Amino acid sequence: MLATLPRTPLRPSRRGFLKSGALAAVGLTLGIHVPTGRLTSALAAEALPGPFHGYLTIGLDGTVTVRAAHMDMGQGIYTGTATLVAEELDADWAQMRVEGGWGNPKLFGNLAWGGEIQGTGGSTGTASSFLRYRQAGAAARAMLIEAAARTWGVPTDGITVESGVVRHPHGKQASFAELAPKAALMPVPAEVRLKDPSQWRYIGNPDLRRLDSVAKTSGTQAFTIDVRLPGMLTAVVAHPPRFGATVAGFDATAAHAVKGVVDVVQIPTGVAVVAETTWAALKGREALAVTWDEHAAETRGTAELTELYRSLLDADGAAVARAEGDAAAAIAGAAKVVTADYEFPYLAHAALEPLDAVARRHLGKIEVWGGHQMPDLYQYLAAQTAGVEPKDVVLHVMMTGGGFGRRAVTDGDVIVEAVATARAIGWKAPVKLLWTREDDMKGGRYRPMYLHRLEAGLDAEGRIVGWRHRIVGQSILRGTPFEGFLVQNGVDATSVEGASNLPYAIPDLVVDLHSPDVGVPVLWWRAVGSTHTAYATEAFIDELAEAAGQDPLAFRLAMLEGHPRHRAVLELAAERAGWGTPPPEGRARGIAVAESFGSYVAQVAEVSVEGGTVRVHRVVCAVDCGVAVNPDVIKAQMEGGIGFGLGAILKGQITLDAGRVEQGNFDGYPVLTIDEMPAVEVHIVASMEPPTGVGEPGVPPIGPAVANAVAAATGKRIRVLPFSRNDLASA
Repeated sequence: MLATLPRTPLRPSRRGFLKSGALAAVGLTLGIHVPTGRLTSALAAEALPGPFHGYLTIGLDGTVTVRAAHMDMGQGIYTGTATLVAEELDADWAQMRVEGGWGNPKLFGNLAWGGEIQGTGGSTGTASSFLRYRQAGAAARAMLIEAAARTWGVPTDGITVESGVVRHPHGKQASFAELAPKAALMPVPAEVRLKDPSQWRYIGNPDLRRLDSVAKTSGTQAFTIDVRLPGMLTAVVAHPPRFGATVAGFDATAAHAVKGVVDVVQIPTGVAVVAETTWAALKGREALAVTWDEHAAETRGTAELTELYRSLLDADGAAVARAEGDAAAAIAGAAKVVTADYEFPYLAHAALEPLDAVARRHLGKIEVWGGHQMPDLYQYLAAQTAGVEPKDVVLHVMMTGGGFGRRAVTDGDVIVEAVATARAIGWKAPVKLLWTREDDMKGGRYRPMYLHRLEAGLDAEGRIVGWRHRIVGQSILRGTPFEGFLVQNGVDATSVEGASNLPYAIPDLVVDLHSPDVGVPVLWWRAVGSTHTAYATEAFIDELAEAAGQDPLAFRLAMLEGHPRHRAVLELAAERAGWGTPPPEGRARGIAVAESFGSYVAQVAEVSVEGGTVRVHRVVCAVDCGVAVNPDVIKAQMEGGIGFGLGAILKGQITLDAGRVEQGNFDGYPVLTIDEMPAVEVHIVASMEPPTGVGEPGVPPIGPAVANAVAAATGKRIRVLPFSRNDLASA
């Protein structure tokens, strides 16, 4: 497994990677499907085992099917990938379709991760796809033109392609469908010329409709939960009530008595109840009697863990993530010192579609349907679980009803459970394994709980002269295959991102980290480390601006001379929000900026506080993500990220009592409701920088922007999250 994982960091500089020419260095070759008349333009065709032979195919009906290297969990990457191909191919948008590619790391590997493993995450999909899918589209276009020239007996000069039709100036024309069989026989051009941006028709088009919009709004989009196979059974798993516990024994007598229950089998993660229907499986699990061995289980609750974390804020031995100058001396000699502690709870991902997967053995192959966020790894794990070779595992990459990081797990949890259960019943039927909302909410893989302590000194002119930032929280990467290169000198990069790369010009600065061992399973959560570091740093910057007697925007801008993209989004958001003018009566504004995954986002929140209730009325967001491939998707992701982050900071928390998770559904873990969603304005910075991601960067600034607005309205600083833990009624 280690050999199949990337050996480079998950989030390197995409700008540097793209400028290096590494994408263009991969040779364009061709996989030919002459009998079916499908044109295939591919990269690295010398490594084309498996059912997918390229980045795109053109069928006899003219349909252009793009095989995407990155799975779509609602972030719109399928539309983005199709846009890149359609632009250079000059296809009609109505021709475009997208499927999830898999089974070929050299073809589909995430180039921002080093290119050796396929995976979706870190908002890298567009950066990884931008050149290679355009190259594939351009190559296919050139082959269609060559086929047309030979068919008509004319030179290629003068032949044009527009909206899926190839034309000659003397009146000849042909569709993609007509030319596809002959084009499949044409040599792939050694080099292709990509369009100048001034010629782009689809890239940057704000009116381009998402490919999945009709299916999703009409309810016809198929997700894993919708998969139906002949004779399929449904399974649910009884998991331990405490993390780290294991099965000591079980009595399935009462479960077998439930009508529709077919099998009760032990698998590595618990006991699976297999039935003819979901209801029967659930009732069978209720009747199941399991004895748990809890000698290695985590038994501490939130109160005990918080006490431990607070003690570590004062403890020696922290791992240093960044150190410049002498922060302690600078703070000791400062004219004014400000200190603040911040507390962040565990957070659930709470995706709309809970975890699920389908597995069966068919025609000598193991087939697995699911939200395959890391297909190569899941193919390996499914093979290992089934006792077969990876080449004997076929994946079906499904559209996914949300993920937010939850479906990218190094142990393949639900995928492995589905395969293990199907194998345990002797492969006698396909098995759909489901996690209920309660299973998912109580099943771990949370955004870690963190405590932060920030201390800074100001000189007589109100400038920051020293900055000390300590973070305490679990390492997401410890114990995973990624630990070897993403945990350096005791510092988990995902714990300190957004803090260790603080953009503000501060001469003396230190950021360090304690990573305690806790038995609660944790995982990356939408925007990962920046979900807490951006809040702590941007809320604290506001406190310092107040202590210095300066405007929060001006205070930031004065320290960002060397960071023009941070400055640009701050100035744009502030301008469009009317910063510096009085807000509507009864409201206050707050501002924040954060860079995550190579994208820069600033937000201004306009709030009111009545009877202790925070109401966010308006959010103005400015985003710089390089080339805006799909402006409408970018806006949607900023809006979604704002809603996602806002719900978390206002009321989201997972708590434990003696090691048992207390929340089970949305009654105990409320999310933002539609009536609580503010009006959102999104402004995209025009840029020709290489494109970066938008799935996550909208999340980090919303928390501190709202917190800073609340402080402006009430004078109270929110340092303990969620907001619902604070008494604002008397503020």
